[in-house]
Amino acid sequence: MRIRLLSYGSRGDVQPLAALALGLQAAGHTVRLAAPQRFADFIQNLDLPYAPLPGDPEEISRRLNTAGTNPLRAMQALQGYIRSIMDELIAAALAACADADCIVHSYLFTAGAHAYAFARGIPDVSVQLFPMFVPTRAFPNPALSQLPPGWPSLLSHRLAAAGFRREFEQALRGWRNPDPKKYPLHLHWPFDPPEPRTPLIMAYSPSVLPRPADWTADYIHVPGYFFLPIEESYYPPADLLAFLRAGPPPVCISFGSMVSEHAAALQQMVLRALANCGQRAIWLTGWGAKPLPQAGVPVFHLPAAPHDWLLPRCAAVMHHGGAGTTGAGLRAGIPNIVIPHMGDQAFWARRVATLGAGPEPLPLNKITVDRLSAAIRACENAELRIRAKAIGAQLRAENGVSAAVEIIERHAANVNRR
Repeated sequence: MRIRLLSYGSRGDVQPLAALALGLQAAGHTVRLAAPQRFADFIQNLDLPYAPLPGDPEEISRRLNTAGTNPLRAMQALQGYIRSIMDELIAAALAACADADCIVHSYLFTAGAHAYAFARGIPDVSVQLFPMFVPTRAFPNPALSQLPPGWPSLLSHRLAAAGFRREFEQALRGWRNPDPKKYPLHLHWPFDPPEPRTPLIMAYSPSVLPRPADWTADYIHVPGYFFLPIEESYYPPADLLAFLRAGPPPVCISFGSMVSEHAAALQQMVLRALANCGQRAIWLTGWGAKPLPQAGVPVFHLPAAPHDWLLPRCAAVMHHGGAGTTGAGLRAGIPNIVIPHMGDQAFWARRVATLGAGPEPLPLNKITVDRLSAAIRACENAELRIRAKAIGAQLRAENGVSAAVEIIERHAANVNRR
């Protein structure tokens, strides 16, 4: 089966789809992953066929960081950028899927890719990295994570899905107005009848966020995180090995793709907190960090390293709470210190604390050196470390990719029989 996967966003958005593509490829399918040009080397180094998509995901990160935790502003910022590249983006996505027997799509492609698959009569599957498009009373939509369970949570999911749908339809309508024949498809929402419904795969672990009791529909799946295979061939730089051997396990600091005007101030506070605690650190610089003077604090700066190799060698991990980084941090079995910047990050930060795998979240707008220092010291708590280790063992026993491959194959077979 020719399966085409569509993903857009930061490394945290693309990497889970790359892991799924590898799983589908290992199962004998012919895959192609379409993702922003920025990730061409990453995807091709995995020996995955690749189709480039236009635009710069760093610009999305910059705009979303400006929007902060305001869900309406975040949606407008995201849609504003997508509209500016819509011609090129749709053309590239259509080209990537022209020969598809099945399309797997993530958040930004949820409606458009489904409309294309529906028009062609081929199966499609939706993959989401956070709970979206299915209402529940158990917890709020991640963009409105401060709301309590019950009817406020139920309403938050309905509002978020309706807002996404409205923004997409407005953007597409505006794009088509000059030439209605440009994209002659009737929009058909993927989770509406007629049957069979498009499978909705939540690519996170039920050990981290259990499936709610009111998700009774059989098209909803929570199979586990999509992790890349362990990089057996990875050999760390000699100076990194030397740093690890020179003292006790460090704190790993990774704010990934966060491009924030507060980055320099945050770095200074983190360095002062490390000094207060007498703690060493490895800082994964990602997109947003530029190494600052270390003020005598032992800090090793590194552009990137495989989380499955590095994190188990660390005492704790401090990060922004992105879905993928949270999964990797929990899987390592070490405490997680979460400093949410935007979007769904506060939601995952709260889950970490609720699970007992890390201290209380430290929102970016409320952070202080004292609070950072207290969070670093809290990671020495024996009970917290035991709980983090237990959750790590649970996640390492799961195989979300394998389960998702079976779901995709079963759905495609059912559609083709019809």
